[in-house]
Amino acid sequence: MKISFAEPAVPKSGTLVVAAREGRTLTPFAAALDKSAGGALRRGMEASRFKGGKDDILDLLAPAGLKLGRIVLVGLGKVGEFDAGRAEILGGNLCARLNSAGVKAATIVLDGLDGAKIDEVLAAAHLGTGARLRSYRFDKYRTKEKPGKKATLASLTVMVKGASKARKAFVPLTAIAEGIFLTRDVVSEPANVLNPITFAKAAKGLEKIGVSVEVLTEPAMKRLGMGALLGVGQGSANPSRMVVMQWRGGAKDAKPIAFVGKGVTFDTGGISIKPAGGMEDMKWDMGGAGVVLGLMKALAGRKAKVNAIGIAALAENMPSSTAQRPGDIVTTMSGQTVEVLNTDAEGRLVLADALWYCQDRFKPRLMVDLATLTGAIIIALGNQYAGLFSNNDQLAKRLAEAGEAVGEKLWRMPLADGYDKQIDTAAADMKNIGGREGGSITAAQFLQRFVNKTHWAHLDIAAVTWSKKDLPTVPKGSTAFGLRLLDNFIAAHYEK
Repeated sequence: MKISFAEPAVPKSGTLVVAAREGRTLTPFAAALDKSAGGALRRGMEASRFKGGKDDILDLLAPAGLKLGRIVLVGLGKVGEFDAGRAEILGGNLCARLNSAGVKAATIVLDGLDGAKIDEVLAAAHLGTGARLRSYRFDKYRTKEKPGKKATLASLTVMVKGASKARKAFVPLTAIAEGIFLTRDVVSEPANVLNPITFAKAAKGLEKIGVSVEVLTEPAMKRLGMGALLGVGQGSANPSRMVVMQWRGGAKDAKPIAFVGKGVTFDTGGISIKPAGGMEDMKWDMGGAGVVLGLMKALAGRKAKVNAIGIAALAENMPSSTAQRPGDIVTTMSGQTVEVLNTDAEGRLVLADALWYCQDRFKPRLMVDLATLTGAIIIALGNQYAGLFSNNDQLAKRLAEAGEAVGEKLWRMPLADGYDKQIDTAAADMKNIGGREGGSITAAQFLQRFVNKTHWAHLDIAAVTWSKKDLPTVPKGSTAFGLRLLDNFIAAHYEK
């Protein structure tokens, strides 16, 4: 969908969207339009439940005398609470409503935001971003479309005083949206299309926008001693890979910040096989790696002034005659040994070698890993928050604040010696499961053994990587949760 910006004016045709504050108070532009239309907007509000609330939308046929086909009223809610997030939700809701009505092109006039937490120019850019994010569709495999389900909205013009400034503010937001779309694309792909090899190929595509991309093959990882990652993928016909992406936008001598993603492109559970019901969802067990891939595209796209490392640890966990068995002991790149008691606790094995490799090679200022790691975090937090674990209070606080700012919320979970003891075992340095109690915590304790003293945070995104329903700026499916959070985190604290 094309998003454009222009100065406020009544268009000569099509659909026009105007706004009202809570309490049925029309904005200045809407009030002037209402006057020229003989009070049609006010009569429409009075004859409906529309109050100007933050999620209110009212469709009206354009009255005689106007060349417009339709007028849509949207509610701004309490303007004192209106911010970037509300602007994006407004754009997303509007996109969905216009598509459901079969509208092909529309214009919205954004005004009357005096007293809001954001100025009208920036609000316009975020409104356009929200509409664009909601317009995403993963429909490449559909050969037929149900009646009324096909997206029709091809263009949205956002009118605001200072349109040129809004257009400029929209540019970096577009880069972030492109990163989100890449993440949604790879997470949505079926596992017969997306595997470690094809994921790595997609990552190589970032080279044309300035990202340096290396792909470590199985022989290279074997030479490095990555027995944990290789063990996960040894039962699959698709060989494992590690993708190392670098964006150098900061000072030459500045330490990088690093992001590591779990990339299990399909997780059957291996020999400890999962139940059949719902196993199809395990195509998105590479959601963490997908976010890291999209984040690197977003940073490069908006020319972020930071040095960033992105690592995608890729494997397919399959049962076969060559698959890893319960009871096997593997040696990680760190030299530490792991007794694999459950082959379905594979994500922590993949991340163990990736985290060690990252801190050993790049000596980053900090590391953040993202993983659809445990079902336990879903039981603990539902789908409203992702789990946050960290060995550094400042890092945890900054991540939580960044997530709150963009609507990707984190809830900090504990790390403690008592939980760490649950993964001790007599046969090796550690085991890969800690029992039913505190399952997401013992998984994080396992990862902590591979970060040394590097400032580190682990985001367990198992509950928030996929949405089963449409949300204002996220259509049903892959959410790309974590990308905007991390981009905001970087922009707020690490760009100079």
